[in-house]
Amino acid sequence: MRKSVPSLLLIGLIASLGRLWAQQAAQQNPPPQNPAHSEHQAETTLKVDVNLVNVFVTVTDSTGAPVGGLTKDNFTLEEDGRPQTIKVFDKESALPLSIALDIDTSLSTRHDLPLEQASAKRFAHAILRPVDALAVYAFSETVHEATGFTPDLKHIDESIDHIRVGAATAMFDAIYLTSRALDHRKGRKVMVLITDGGDTISKVDYKEALRAAEEAEALVYSIIIVPIESSAGRETGGEHALIQLSEDTGGKYYYATSTAQLDDAFRKISDELRTQYLLAYYPSQQTSFSQFRRIAVKVAGVPDAPAYGVRHRAGYYTTKTDF
Repeated sequence: MRKSVPSLLLIGLIASLGRLWAQQAAQQNPPPQNPAHSEHQAETTLKVDVNLVNVFVTVTDSTGAPVGGLTKDNFTLEEDGRPQTIKVFDKESALPLSIALDIDTSLSTRHDLPLEQASAKRFAHAILRPVDALAVYAFSETVHEATGFTPDLKHIDESIDHIRVGAATAMFDAIYLTSRALDHRKGRKVMVLITDGGDTISKVDYKEALRAAEEAEALVYSIIIVPIESSAGRETGGEHALIQLSEDTGGKYYYATSTAQLDDAFRKISDELRTQYLLAYYPSQQTSFSQFRRIAVKVAGVPDAPAYGVRHRAGYYTTKTDF
């Protein structure tokens, strides 16, 4: 028997009311959420992916000589003013070295280049062990890799001998590109620059070069060649940039006006690299709104500690630049 029109309307009205009641009940009693999912949403903009932070430390006495024999208890370490627990402590003399040697071959250094080459070869022979590796870069208007990282002293000597004088000076490009090469290396990473400090043609600027060195965790040692102290063409701006870069990365700068001073600078660098300390820690602060975290290391518990100089990198970036 066919249902009447009023009956059909009544059935439709009851069904609509049923759906409306079901929607209201769902809104008043929502299904429970996954707690892990909620936490993930809350931390998305705060979480920083930070692993073990390595800090290579050089300690020197009042005469500038490296200080050895310190223990873990002689060091305190802070990050952004917060004390950190040192999880790893080691004397650096046993760790492998990756050294990038950058030699300025621009026209302004043409008279000193033979002396620089000879001194650089003596440095390589004095510092390298079978576990270490050294790469040679020459920079003028371009940056040229004379040899990649190798412990082969004969090959290193040949590479240094074959570099040639160019025209302009791409110093910041050299620092940037060398840092990127060091970034892929394990262990201690060191850059040694031999230059008069001028930059005339680089594509990157000082800030980009510094950040690349800091991201690579490279210690930068600058040997600034000054043939004539009062030279009107001396590039003091470039010198100041090298000094700041060396200090910010935990390295050091030297002036050299003769072969003897050049050899002495290399000797001091070699001595420091054999008496460094490794301090490593897991940051206690896992969240940060700052891209750069500052590190401070102090020495205590020894009689001459107040007179000691302590050098290390200024800090580290929580994220790396894409390249």
